[in-house]
Amino acid sequence: MDSSDNDRPVSYSSTSSSASSRDSHCSLGSRATLVSSSHLGLGPTPPQEKDAGAIRLELIPAQQLGCHRERENQVNGSFVDKRSSTLKRVDSKGASPLPSLEPTNPKMLYVDRVVQEILDTERTYVEDLRSIVQDYLDCITDHGRLSLGTEERAALFGNIREIYHFNSDLLQDLENCNADPVAIAECFVAKSEDFHIYTQYCTNYPSSVAVLTDCMRNKALAKFFRDRQEALQHCLPLGSYLLKPVQRILKYHLLLQEIAAHLDKDTEAYEVVQDAIETMQRVAWHINDMKRKHEHAVRLDHRQMDLCAIAITVCHSRHLQSFRQRSQLGL
Repeated sequence: MDSSDNDRPVSYSSTSSSASSRDSHCSLGSRATLVSSSHLGLGPTPPQEKDAGAIRLELIPAQQLGCHRERENQVNGSFVDKRSSTLKRVDSKGASPLPSLEPTNPKMLYVDRVVQEILDTERTYVEDLRSIVQDYLDCITDHGRLSLGTEERAALFGNIREIYHFNSDLLQDLENCNADPVAIAECFVAKSEDFHIYTQYCTNYPSSVAVLTDCMRNKALAKFFRDRQEALQHCLPLGSYLLKPVQRILKYHLLLQEIAAHLDKDTEAYEVVQDAIETMQRVAWHINDMKRKHEHAVRLDHRQMDLCAIAITVCHSRHLQSFRQRSQLGL
């Protein structure tokens, strides 16, 4: 993977970083500054300018100003400079030594953006989980008239409440890392075992889709879900929210890979982040493996049920044929 930030498409929102932007008065390039010619040391002010009180508009590079703040207060309609300028005399060619600026590391800026992306998306994700639990699950439980039994609710929502509590704690830990990528990576390693609660949810997800499909065929339940979506002003229906945990657990290692790609490989920070990547990859692999095994077991059950149904049909057909034969013989 090319580590150059210029060659990589940035799929993450730009965020504030540890290398914060300089004050606007220190930005590169030119800016318009109102100064008189006497302030610039360019010779005496012509008499006509003294009489007219004219102020010449000069375009001065920001670096040439030495990034000094100039506070101006209005006194009797005129501006008085309260801080002396430290400008150097410009030579005949307009050349002036520029102060050196501390170079910015584009790699670290990119890492900061990815870290902020992890935090921002985790906050949004936890809020989505809260909405599923409180605005849907709890509301259905409190609504006594819906034809949705306990088993159907369990199949529809799985262990979403447990995931909500876990990710709320994870978000708190991530926010306590002060946007340090190494500390964030260590959070994922420390909670590696706890992430396995997603295995149950992802394994149950096909059943959740099936139950929700059946619910939408029921007029009362379909109206309830549509009314809840409208009341909550959600752009997406419940089905899209129930998919979010499956998507989120498979995205963590991808975000961590974006951090590792812009760290020097011979540093301790890279090793810690790489350990977190491998941890979350193992979690994703375990979930996929368990999901495949579960789907295989379900298919076997369906085949066994189909075979039993065929056997029952054949047996019934034979009994019916035997009964007809006996009827014809008058037995």
